[in-house]
Amino acid sequence: MRFLSMVRINERAGQKPNAQLMEDMGKLMAEMTAAGSLLDTAGLQPTTEGKRMRLSRGRQTVIDGPFTEAKEVVAGYAMLQAASMDEALELTRRFLAVHGEEWEIECEVRQVMEHCAEAA
Repeated sequence: MRFLSMVRINERAGQKPNAQLMEDMGKLMAEMTAAGSLLDTAGLQPTTEGKRMRLSRGRQTVIDGPFTEAKEVVAGYAMLQAASMDEALELTRRFLAVHGEEWEIECEVRQVMEHCAEAA
């Protein structure tokens, strides 16, 4: 089964990954990729560089970032391959642990609806 782990941070906190975190994250990603449990992952640009598209009553609008009303934003994602939600949560725990105590991060983990992916 595939699971999407959405990494949420408080963008206003201004935290940036240091060289040690990037090295540790690289090792973890290489290990998880080799094991077949990490299918894809990436960080996202800040909301100042983003846009939102909204559909309401048949009308589409574009809203420029930053999105000040959002306390936490999606800063990245990981597409995981796991046999169960418990296994996906364990993989996510490993990702969170690499960050240490100085980071405030939340990951939302949700199973991908495979039948929707097959129809595409």
